[in-house]
Amino acid sequence: MRLGAHALSFGWAPFWIVLAGMAAMYGPSFHDLFNGIWSTDENAHGPIVLAVALWLLYTKWNGIADEIQPAPAPVLGWPLLVASLLFYILGRSQDILIFEIGSLIPMIAGLILVFFGRATLLRLWFPLFFMLFMIPLPGILVDAVTQPMKMGVSWAAEHLLYALGYPIARTGVILVIGQYQLLVADACAGLHSLFTLEALGLLYLNLVRHDSFARNVTLAILIVPISFCANVIRVIVLTLITYHFGDEAGQGFLHGFAGMVLFISALILIIGVDSMLRFGVRKADAA
Repeated sequence: MRLGAHALSFGWAPFWIVLAGMAAMYGPSFHDLFNGIWSTDENAHGPIVLAVALWLLYTKWNGIADEIQPAPAPVLGWPLLVASLLFYILGRSQDILIFEIGSLIPMIAGLILVFFGRATLLRLWFPLFFMLFMIPLPGILVDAVTQPMKMGVSWAAEHLLYALGYPIARTGVILVIGQYQLLVADACAGLHSLFTLEALGLLYLNLVRHDSFARNVTLAILIVPISFCANVIRVIVLTLITYHFGDEAGQGFLHGFAGMVLFISALILIIGVDSMLRFGVRKADAA
């Protein structure tokens, strides 16, 4: 990792001590996540988001390491660090994950402010923002948003398969096709999958780096309906697998394959929509 001469000097020893202390503090929290909520289908995106965020932070830091001119802003950084620590203590003691894990982001931001300043923080904003997608959401919010999404995905899947001639019916979020019944679960069409695909879309935007602000904003907004379409495709794939190969196939290995279908179809849709937006931007510029 290229850190720059200033970060390797003896004067920056406090930075590494604080960073090591922060890693030790959050170690048990992430251990609990990996062995708890992140091991479920609904929150399986958490470790992936964490890994991508750390990779982004690593690559972004390496890209600016030689250009960093430390201008510490302790007036901004220390209050942020103290507030983050209080949120962590509250979340850890009361088992409120949104506070416990969410406090990591402002804590890193505060650490950067104290040792490097606002300019460095602004250049590292996206990896920290991306970490938001790994924070476990409150159950009451998930339930409130997930149920309408599941209803919409179930309705769309039913009508599309019926139009293709399949013997399918629906009761709420339960699809009945042939002799099989399928429950559209939270993992298939819930808020967590929407969060995961939104993260995928924003990562795509960050990597391609379009110059057009309007194009970036439009694509970011369209990621929501794209995510809905990708979830519909996933449910259709699972339904067809179950109908043609049996219930065991639908609930077994091929269920995981349908999860890959979700990401692949979402990525294809994002690239397709982005291509259409690029075409529209070119026509507008030509006009």
